[in-house]
Amino acid sequence: MSQHSGSVYIDEDVGKDEPTAAGTEQSPFRTLLYAHIQHPPKGSQGAQYLTRKSQTGDVDKDGDPSVRLQWKPATKSALKKATNLYEQHQKKQAKGEELAIREKHDAEKRQQALEEAKKIEISQDAKLPKAIKIRLDEKDAKTMKLRSGQSKNDVDYSDGRGSRVRVVGRIHRLRTQKDVIFITLQDGYGFLQCVLTGDLTKTYDAMTLTQETSMEIFGEMWEVPPGQHAPGNRELHADFYEIIGKAAGDKEAITTRVAPDSDPQTLYDNRHLVLRGEISSSVMKVRAAVLRAFRQTYEEITPSCLEVTPPAMVQTQVEGGATLFSFDYYGQQAYLTQSSQLYLETCLPSLGNVFCVAPSFRAEKSLTRRHLSEYTHLEAELDFITFNDLLDHLELVMSRVVELILANPATAKVIQELNPGFQAPERPFKRMRYADAIEWLREHDIHTEDGRPHEFGDDIAEAAERKMTDIINRPIFLTHFPVPIKAFYMPKDPEDPRVTESVDCLMPGVGEIVGGSMRIWDHEELMAAFEREGIDPKPYYWYTDQRKYGTSPHGGYGLGVERFLAWLCGRYTVRDCCLYPRFTGRCTP
Repeated sequence: MSQHSGSVYIDEDVGKDEPTAAGTEQSPFRTLLYAHIQHPPKGSQGAQYLTRKSQTGDVDKDGDPSVRLQWKPATKSALKKATNLYEQHQKKQAKGEELAIREKHDAEKRQQALEEAKKIEISQDAKLPKAIKIRLDEKDAKTMKLRSGQSKNDVDYSDGRGSRVRVVGRIHRLRTQKDVIFITLQDGYGFLQCVLTGDLTKTYDAMTLTQETSMEIFGEMWEVPPGQHAPGNRELHADFYEIIGKAAGDKEAITTRVAPDSDPQTLYDNRHLVLRGEISSSVMKVRAAVLRAFRQTYEEITPSCLEVTPPAMVQTQVEGGATLFSFDYYGQQAYLTQSSQLYLETCLPSLGNVFCVAPSFRAEKSLTRRHLSEYTHLEAELDFITFNDLLDHLELVMSRVVELILANPATAKVIQELNPGFQAPERPFKRMRYADAIEWLREHDIHTEDGRPHEFGDDIAEAAERKMTDIINRPIFLTHFPVPIKAFYMPKDPEDPRVTESVDCLMPGVGEIVGGSMRIWDHEELMAAFEREGIDPKPYYWYTDQRKYGTSPHGGYGLGVERFLAWLCGRYTVRDCCLYPRFTGRCTP
């Protein structure tokens, strides 16, 4: 900014409001405000502001554009407006300078305090009782005692009322008050509030604590005072601590990298940090509980199901070639499996009913909230059954799994936090034939994706299917889909050859989470299905052989674990229900 007693030039068309402009005829400014900032008005001796619009200004009555090049004093109204804006600018600048001075002062004061803090050292008192190492979720009264009541000292082992413990974990939450620091530590098993007082709060390490820093803390276990709250209604009053691994702060702080309002792609890029949050880690814990419950259920039911581990690299298709991930396998064409169903069928003669929990891969370029390119597929095959047996089994298994999960208080608590109001599904599940669903959609004016009423033979789209499920608001077994829209291995219904003995289980809020069917068990019928679909049966010799050596009526299903979790935990997308989601365009981290 400079003083100026001559003329200052502003061309609103070609001028520039930047340091390279000088405010001269040859190098004018663009706005009156910028001209005021660079050459402030100083009463009658101040600068004269001359303006023009060299390209868009008015022409004279004869249409001569040369008048646009004439410099004219700024109008009173323009000067008044510019002066008001300039005064606002001055106030803002003064406030900014004041803030900068205050921040500099605070920074210097903090730096001085940090230098002083470096002189303070803490050490462990050898006279204190030996500390017991515990996990943060341990509450065994035989192992440790909680001190209660009042004490002159924050830590007092004189009468042995509170156990001295040693804990390790990472800072999940951090709150600093005058002479007191509250730390909520987490170790993957639980949370524990730790209270630092006295010299423990004055060290350099204490003054530079950051979220996710890993620590070892020693201290006495106390009950939380009445009217206050902490995880497990207990807290640790520290007498010593050590930093194990200091977490980055400032611009690299975890709360900056995975802020709640970050865009989804940023959160997926930093999924390794998102997983440290309470919501994501809770979903992963429920996921583990779900898999345990399925395995327990398969052992409990009669007949039981044996777990097997089929291959993920295959040379055959199950759900159509368009969704196969292909790769070169020692010079041969191979694929990542779409489903383990065919391999499970081969186990039935010698192992009885079987199931597997394995990844499946679908090369669908779909970005919907319920699709993944890699997902956890829980599949089962059952021998010597009817279609109704299959439906009864599915209802029993899913209901029992939910029952087991909700019977665990810790898991049930997490589910209620994630999905408030969740209740076990009502039994019996509603059974609805495909043809009836088409009529229901027509009656409720729910149209196809291209805007027309549904007709028999349509592949019901995800949106319509989910809307129907949400309105009915209970689990639905949607059965007997038309032959043309289902897989080649599904048999026709003996009573209606237009449809297959097939089922999708639909859950409110998610839609389809299970797909199943009886399997063609007649050799000639299966070979005809291969021919109808244009599939060469030779690579499937090991599959077709099952029909040559003691065939039997059998069926099975596949359940998407992530979809089941999305329903159970009330998640909007299945991407939140796996450790590191893989979908179109995303294969990292």
